[in-house]
Amino acid sequence: MKLSIIVPCYNEQEALPYYFKAMEALRPQLPLEFEYIFVNDGSRDQTLVLLRTLATEHASVHYLSFSRNFGKEAALYAGLQRATGDYVTVMDADLQDPPSMLLEMYAKIQDPEIDCVGTRRIDRVGEPKLRSFFARLFYRLMNKFGQMPMMDGERDFRLMTRPVVDAILSMKEYNRFSKGLFSWVGFNTVYLPYENQKRVAGTTSWSFWRLFSYSLEGIVNFSDAPLNMASFVGASSCLLAVIALIIIIIRTLVFGDATAGWPSLVSIFLFIGGLQLLSLGIIGKYIGKIFLETKKRPPYLIKENEQTYLEKHATTAGSQTETH
Repeated sequence: MKLSIIVPCYNEQEALPYYFKAMEALRPQLPLEFEYIFVNDGSRDQTLVLLRTLATEHASVHYLSFSRNFGKEAALYAGLQRATGDYVTVMDADLQDPPSMLLEMYAKIQDPEIDCVGTRRIDRVGEPKLRSFFARLFYRLMNKFGQMPMMDGERDFRLMTRPVVDAILSMKEYNRFSKGLFSWVGFNTVYLPYENQKRVAGTTSWSFWRLFSYSLEGIVNFSDAPLNMASFVGASSCLLAVIALIIIIIRTLVFGDATAGWPSLVSIFLFIGGLQLLSLGIIGKYIGKIFLETKKRPPYLIKENEQTYLEKHATTAGSQTETH
C-alpha cells in the first residue's frame, strides 16, 4: 500500500528541511510506502534547489516545478494528478499541518465506512484578530448561502482514499476551490480537531487581501447568493423609488408645491448609481469566471520535474566528459 504526500511549495526553503525530517521520522510508524510529491509554485528562493537535492538523494521524492506562480489551487490539482498512492494526503510544508496526526488519520480511515479524514483548527491562537474575524465570517456565509457545508477552521490537510481522489480529478474546471470540491464530491468524511500550530520557519505568503480574494473566489464558485443579493437590492430600490414618487405626487397635489432640494436628488442619484455599479460588479465576476472556463487554458504549466532534471543533468555531464 502506498501513501502519496502532496506538498505545495511557495518560497519554503527555510521550512522544507524541517518538514522532510519530521515526515521521515514518522515513516517507520506507518505501514505504507511513501511517495512525496512536492509542487514548486514558482518560488523565488532556493526551494527548487532543495527539491532537486531531495529528489536526487531519495527515490521516494518527486517534484513538479511550475513555469510561474499559478497559485495553491493549481499546485494541489497538479499533485493530485501525479499521485499514484492508494491513500493521498495534502499537507503544507510549514508544519502547520502536524505530521503526527497522520497516525490517527490512517487508523480512522481503516474503517470501511470512512472515505476521507479531514482536519480542522479549534482555535486561531497567534493569528491577527481581524483575519480571524473575517475567516469565521467566511465560513458562516458559506454555510448559510453556499451549496456545500463547510466546517469552521477546516483545512486542506486530509487523508483520502483513491475513489475520493478520482472523483475530485473528474472535475476539470479551471476555477478551482479545493475546500468546496472536497465537500461537493461527497463521500463519508470525519474531521479531527487540533490546536493551531505556528510556522516552523519562514513567513507566510498569505496576506490579508490575498486571503480575502481567495474567500471571494470560494463564495463565487460555490454560491449564487451574490447574484440573488444583487437582484434583491435592485428590486428593493425600484420599489422604494415608486413609493417615493407616489409620495411626491400626493404632496404636490395636496400642498401645491413640488419637493425642492437638489442636494437630496444628487444623493439619491449617487446612491442608486452605486447600487448599479455594485450589481454590475457582481455579475461581471460571474461572467469573468465563465470567460476563463471557455478559454480552456491549462490550470498550470510544468517547467521541470525530477525526471527531466536528471535527464538534463546526465546529458550535460556526458557532453562535458566527451569534451574532455
